[in-house]
Amino acid sequence: MINPINVGELREKVRSATPFPFFAIDNFLDPVFARQVYDSFPSFQDAMKVGVTFKTVNEKQKIQITDSTKFAPHVFELNRLLAAPEWTGILSEAFDIPNLLSDDKLVGGGMHQTGSRGRLDVHVDFNYIAERQLHRRLNVLVYLNPVWQAEWGGNLELWDRKVERCDHSFQPLFNRCVAFETSDISYHGVTAVNCPPEHARRSFATYYYTKEPPSHWKGESHDTIFRSRPDEVVRGRVLMPAERAARFAQQSVQKLKRGIRRMF
Repeated sequence: MINPINVGELREKVRSATPFPFFAIDNFLDPVFARQVYDSFPSFQDAMKVGVTFKTVNEKQKIQITDSTKFAPHVFELNRLLAAPEWTGILSEAFDIPNLLSDDKLVGGGMHQTGSRGRLDVHVDFNYIAERQLHRRLNVLVYLNPVWQAEWGGNLELWDRKVERCDHSFQPLFNRCVAFETSDISYHGVTAVNCPPEHARRSFATYYYTKEPPSHWKGESHDTIFRSRPDEVVRGRVLMPAERAARFAQQSVQKLKRGIRRMF
């Protein structure tokens, strides 16, 4: 179901990529299968009933369904293919990362939908799952939008390490796959989604890990770190700090409650 890939050519693309290792492949899946996966996605409204909805400053109008038991058969099959040794072997060779592991829990992955007026700010992803001792190494995104117009936005952007320059911008076109290495400099985000209300930006996301730490590992784990774009002054100086403060306060309250429960 994944179309043939020349791994040598893919490896060369990754090696020469900037601002960090990545590749993009169009016509990634057999087109009939890709359409079957798209047709199996729930509507945006139905996805809201079974998935997790994000309504924060940094992530807005975004839904993700990570529970594979809720996947329709063709979506389940795509998830299986992206976790299979044949595909993880291709990724390992292309990115020169041995012993890659797929995530059967699909933390943060699975079916993604972003509706009209949605957004995902520029960020680097969390780098470690402590309870399973897994280091995050790669993101793979498969886009499933048979109808998508440029003015609808929703482009995946890859930024330089200082978030001063966007080096690449990919429209979420049907059957396009983008994979990139995750690190403390792999800043990426999604431009504002301006599709009509009856449409949504759809993709399937899966992430890969290793038990072994990457060479850049400094022994420090972190959650997702958001940054503002150069032209987002108010967002960077007011909205994002307020969001971080609110999140910190909420986490502090939760820790306090857990401590009280342990006491009694």
